[in-house]
Amino acid sequence: MQYGICPLSIVPIRTIPDDCSEMTSQLLYGEHFKVLESRKKWSRIRTAYDNFEGWISNQQFTIIPEQVYNDLESLEERQICSDIISHICTSDGMLLPILMGSMINPGAIPGHQFEGKVDSGKKTKENLVNTALLYLKAPFLSGGKTPFGIDGSGFAQMVYKINGHSLSRTEEAQSKQGEALSFIEESEPGDLAFFDNNEGVIDHVGIILKDNYIIHVNGHVRIDRIDHTGIFNSDEKLYTHQLRVIKKVI
Repeated sequence: MQYGICPLSIVPIRTIPDDCSEMTSQLLYGEHFKVLESRKKWSRIRTAYDNFEGWISNQQFTIIPEQVYNDLESLEERQICSDIISHICTSDGMLLPILMGSMINPGAIPGHQFEGKVDSGKKTKENLVNTALLYLKAPFLSGGKTPFGIDGSGFAQMVYKINGHSLSRTEEAQSKQGEALSFIEESEPGDLAFFDNNEGVIDHVGIILKDNYIIHVNGHVRIDRIDHTGIFNSDEKLYTHQLRVIKKVI
């Protein structure tokens, strides 16, 4: 078994080993993983943070010893970049921009030094909303996890991650976490609302705000009204998503 870490700002995770294949998620700087299968140009990986599997280019990661992987796994509190953009000074003196949600593990990548603000430990529920608002206007990007392109489940996952709480990568998996609430009136800011399509498949998630508002990704990260029916888009004057369940994760 080999182990790796992401030494770049962002690395796409793809469905198959091909540059033209669908991007299903991303690695951010400092995220580590197991290498499940290695080919000449591609490797199939399983991320340590959320057990997500996919293919990445062999040119875009660094192999680390098993002991370093185990040391990262044993950390009680993970240090996470909390500025929208920060920088790493690499071993050759170059500045590498990294994005909010990146993992900062001193010594994990030899010669890299971090310059910026980090958060660690579990934050209170109130902080989730403040973090979510930092992503406002971030454009939708299928598989994305950054303020420069993000999808719905990536948005929820990253907001929770920055505040020290773990969520799975997909809407369906996230919807199985936490405690279901019977009524929207029982929800609090920071709770998750899930929505399904006409086939009953959960395909959308947002973060509850106060006063019956929700922040979610629809074209971009935006704020809309929510009620027992679903999300009402005031620009389009219609319901865009059908409410399935509200979950209290923390």
